[in-house]
Amino acid sequence: MNVLVRMKGLGGHLRRSYSTKFSSKNVRQTFIDFFEQKHQHLYVPSSPVRPRGDPSLLFVNAGMNQFKPILLGTVDPRSEMARYRRVVNSQKCVRAGGKHNDLDDVGRDIYHHTFFEMMGSWSFGDYFKEEACAMAWSLLTEHYGMSPDRLYVSYFSGDAASGLPADEETRHIWLDIGVQKDRILPFGLQENFWEMGDTGPCGPCSEIHYDHLGGRDASPLVNTGSPEVVELWNLVFMQYNREADGSLRPLPQQSVDTGLGLERLLAVLQDKRSNYDTDLFSPLLDHIHQVSRCGPYGGRVAPGLEGRVDMAYRVVADHVRTLAVCIADGVSPGMSGPELVLRRILRRAVRFSTEVLQAPQGALGSLVPTVVQVLGDAYPELHRHQEQIVSVIDDNEDQFLSSLQQGVRIINKTAPLPSNHNSRPLFPAPVAWSLHRNLGFPLDLLQLILEERGLQVDQVLLDQLLARNHKRGSEPAVASESETHLDVHTLASLKQQGIEHTDQSPKYQYNLHNGRYVFPECTAAVKALFVGQQQVSEVAPGQRCLVLLDRTSFYAEQGGQSHDQGYLSRHDSPDVLYPVEEVAVAGGYVLHQVPAAYALKVGDLLHLHLDQAQRLSCMAKHTATHLLSWALRSVLGPNTQQRGSHVGPKRLRFDFSIKGSLSTTRLQEVQRLVEEAIVADQEVYSREVPLRNARTIPGLRTVDEVYPDPVRVVSVGVPVAELLDGHTEGHHSVELCCGTHLLRTGAIEDLVVVSERQMMKGVSRVVALTGEPAKQARDAGQVLAQAIASLVTRTASFSSSSSSSSTSRHNDAQRLAKEVGLLTDAVDSTPVPQWQRRELQAQLRSLQRTTNTALRKVESQEAAVRAEELLQQKGEQTVLVERVEADSLSVLMKTVNQVSSRRPDSLVMLLSHQQSSGKVLCACQVPKGYLAVAACDWAAAVCSHLGGSSGGSQLVAKGTGTSGDITEVLRWAEEYAHRSAPPKDS
Repeated sequence: MNVLVRMKGLGGHLRRSYSTKFSSKNVRQTFIDFFEQKHQHLYVPSSPVRPRGDPSLLFVNAGMNQFKPILLGTVDPRSEMARYRRVVNSQKCVRAGGKHNDLDDVGRDIYHHTFFEMMGSWSFGDYFKEEACAMAWSLLTEHYGMSPDRLYVSYFSGDAASGLPADEETRHIWLDIGVQKDRILPFGLQENFWEMGDTGPCGPCSEIHYDHLGGRDASPLVNTGSPEVVELWNLVFMQYNREADGSLRPLPQQSVDTGLGLERLLAVLQDKRSNYDTDLFSPLLDHIHQVSRCGPYGGRVAPGLEGRVDMAYRVVADHVRTLAVCIADGVSPGMSGPELVLRRILRRAVRFSTEVLQAPQGALGSLVPTVVQVLGDAYPELHRHQEQIVSVIDDNEDQFLSSLQQGVRIINKTAPLPSNHNSRPLFPAPVAWSLHRNLGFPLDLLQLILEERGLQVDQVLLDQLLARNHKRGSEPAVASESETHLDVHTLASLKQQGIEHTDQSPKYQYNLHNGRYVFPECTAAVKALFVGQQQVSEVAPGQRCLVLLDRTSFYAEQGGQSHDQGYLSRHDSPDVLYPVEEVAVAGGYVLHQVPAAYALKVGDLLHLHLDQAQRLSCMAKHTATHLLSWALRSVLGPNTQQRGSHVGPKRLRFDFSIKGSLSTTRLQEVQRLVEEAIVADQEVYSREVPLRNARTIPGLRTVDEVYPDPVRVVSVGVPVAELLDGHTEGHHSVELCCGTHLLRTGAIEDLVVVSERQMMKGVSRVVALTGEPAKQARDAGQVLAQAIASLVTRTASFSSSSSSSSTSRHNDAQRLAKEVGLLTDAVDSTPVPQWQRRELQAQLRSLQRTTNTALRKVESQEAAVRAEELLQQKGEQTVLVERVEADSLSVLMKTVNQVSSRRPDSLVMLLSHQQSSGKVLCACQVPKGYLAVAACDWAAAVCSHLGGSSGGSQLVAKGTGTSGDITEVLRWAEEYAHRSAPPKDS
C-alpha cells in the first residue's frame, strides 16, 4: 500500500510517496519490537532532553546519556537501572551548543538537524561484539529489507601511538556473517574509536554505511562526507576507560552501545536522498507552505533566492521540532545555558520565517500542532504541553520582533557618519555586543545593515567580547570533579573485594521524645580509605582522605538536599576528631571526606556525630518544600510540575512550571495552605515500598529521576499504607523522596516565601525561609510597612502645606524623596513576605511619583524667584554669566531656563558654589539657532577649567567642577563666551 502526498505548486508534478510499512511510526516501532520481543531487551522510554544531573552537557545529545551512571559504575544499586542488562529505546537528542553543535549547519544541507531521534540498543555486561553485529545485520537486511549490496561496514584499524591493536575480532565477525571482504573497511581513531569525553568509558566501534545509488563499488566514498554514502548505525564496543593521564585501562565490565539515526534510516527506507523528504518533515514543509508567501519546498541546496527559500524551509521545520520538544521537557528560551541556545534557535527560526518565507507573525507557533501530530505518539508529553509550547513560541517571537525594531533604532542613533576615506567607519563593538547579548539581535543581520550604510563593526574587539562571554552562556559550565569522586575502576574494585554497599538506614533512625528530636548514636567500621583515587590501608596525619564506612548516619547530598555536617571520633580515643567536610554517594558507597589530623586505618571503629542543628534545619526545609509543592499544585492545578529544588540549612528553593506569573493573591493562598498544615502539626509518614506499588498511589508527585527500588514514599497527614490501599479522599502531599524529613509538620514553625520571580518563560522560582528566620522576615515586613505608612502621612502633610520658606520646602522635598529611595532599597533587599514586598513596592512607586512632582514644583518656584532676582539686577545683557545660590543642579538648570525664556537672545550661564564641599555647579543655555557657540562646548570649557566634566546639547548643557573661589571662573566663563561669540551686530 502506498500513500501519495501531493505538494502544492510545480504543476502537481512533485509527489512524496512512501510505503506505510516504512512510515516513521512503523519504522521506530519495528526497531523497538525487534530488540524487545526477539532479543529480550527492556524498552526504556526516552529521557528528557535536559540532562539528569549532568552539568557537562547542555542537552542530551546521544542515546547513552541517561545510562552514564551504569557505564561509570555510579548507579544506585537499589535502582531499576542497576538491573539493566539489555535495553532498547528511541532517545530524543539535541545537538546545538557545546561540543556537538550542528545549529549553524542546519538548512545549508539536507541532513543536519538540531533535534533528532537516536534509536539505540545496549548491553551492559551481557552480550558483546558478535551478537551486536548479528542483530544489526539481521534488522537491516531481513526486517527492513535493505540490500546487502548497498551496505558497507567499517572497523577500527588500530593505533600504534596508543598501543591499540586493530579490531580483527570485529572484522572476522562481519566475514562470518557474510559481508564481502572488500566491503569491510578499516579506519583509525577519529572515525572508529568512540569516547565519551576526555575521560571515561570508550572503545572501538563498527559503523554500517549505506550507498543510496547502488550498483557500484562505493567503498572510496565511505567516511568522506558524501551525501550519497551515509553512515546509518554505529556499534560501539566499550572495553576501555580513558584515564586522566590519557592512558587506557580495560573496563571491569564490557558493554555495547549502538545508535541508529531515525531520520537517516527513513531516508533510506522511503527511498529519499534527503531527510527532509521523509514523513517526519513533509507534513511540516507542506504546512509551512500554507502559511508562507513563497512557492513550495523544492529541496534545493544552491546559491540564489530559490536556494535560500528552501534553506529557510529546512531551518523552520527543524527548529520548530526542537522548540516543541525542548519546551515540553521544561527548557524555555532564556539568557544562559541551554535556555540561551534555545533562544537563539527560536530567533533564527523567526528570522527565516518572516524575512525569507514572508510568513506572518504567529506562523511559527501555528506549526506546533503538526509537530505534535508527527511525534506525539512516540513522545506523549508533546500532547500534554501543546498549548504551553505555542504560548512560549508566540510570546518569544513577539518579544524578538520588538527587539529587532528597538535594535534598528539603536543602530540609527549609534552609527557614525560615512567617511570619505577608503576605510569604512567603525561601529562600536560594545554596542554590537549589547545588541546581540541583551536584545538577541543577530550579528549577521547587524553586519548586513552596517554594510548597506558603508560601515563595519570593530571585529577584533567584538571577537574578544564574544570569546570572553562564550563560557558564560552558550557553553555548559565545566563540572569540576568533586574530591569525593571515585572512578569506575575503583568502584568495581570495591565490589571485587567483597565490600558491601554502605548501610544508609541509620540516617533515618531518629525519633521524637518529649517534643525533641533524638538522633541515636551510630558506630561504624572503616572498610576502605582513599587518598585521591588511590586505595590505602592507612592514612598518615595531615592527609585529606575519603572514608568508606560499613554504615553511616550522615546524609549524602542527593535529591536536592545538602549533605550533613559533623565529625567522626575514634572509638578507642574519643578526643581524636575528624571533621566531615563533604558526604557523597556513588554506586551505593557513601564516602566521607575528612582531613585526618591523626592517623586512620582500615578496621578502625568510629563514632559518627551529626551537626544536629544543621540536620534538623534541613529536615524542616525539606518537609516544607513538600508542603510548598503540594500547595502550589492545589492552587495552580495538577499540571504544575517541579523543575528543580534545593534544600539547605538556611533556606529552600523551588522551581516550578507556571503559565504567566504567580499573582499576589495566589501567592498568599499558597502560603496560607502551608501555614495551616504547619499549625495542624500533621504527622509525616515514610515507608519503603516496591517502586511498582508506589506508582499506583493516587496524586503521587514524581519528577524525572531514577528512583531506587524499593523506593521511599513520604506522605504528610495520611499513612502510606492507606495510600497504597486507595482508601483516602482529598488532596495530600505524597512524594517519592530519599531525603530526611520531620516526623511532624509543627517543627517547621513558620514558612515565609521571600522571593518569587520568573526564571524564564513558563518557569518560576520561589525562595522561602522557615522557623525563626521566617518570623524575622514577618517582623521586618511590619517595620517597613509602618515606616512607609509614616512617610505617606508626612508626604500628604507636605503637599497640603505652603507656609515655610522656599529653601525650607526644597530641603523638605529632597528629604522625602531621599527617604523614598532608601525605603525602596530596603524593601527590595530585606527578606520580607513576597506578597507584602509587592504591596510595599506599589506604595513606594506611588510615593516616588508624589515626591518627585512636589520636588519639581518646589524647584520651579525656587528657580522663578532666583531668575527674577537676577534679571532685576542685570537687566539686558548679551552674555549673562552670574553666580546664584542653588542646592542642586536641577534647580540651577531650571533657573537658566527661566532666565532664557525672559531673555531669549542672551547667552546665559549660571554657577553655584557649594561652600561646604567646594563643588561648583554649572548650567548654561544659548539662543535657539545660534551657531557661533554651542552650549555643550561652553560648559565643557568651563567645567574642564574647574577640573570637572559636563554634558549637553547645542542648546543647553550642564556640568560640575571644583574651586575654592569662583570669582575668577565667572570672569573666565564670560570672556570665553565673548571670544567665541562676537557681538551680533559685528
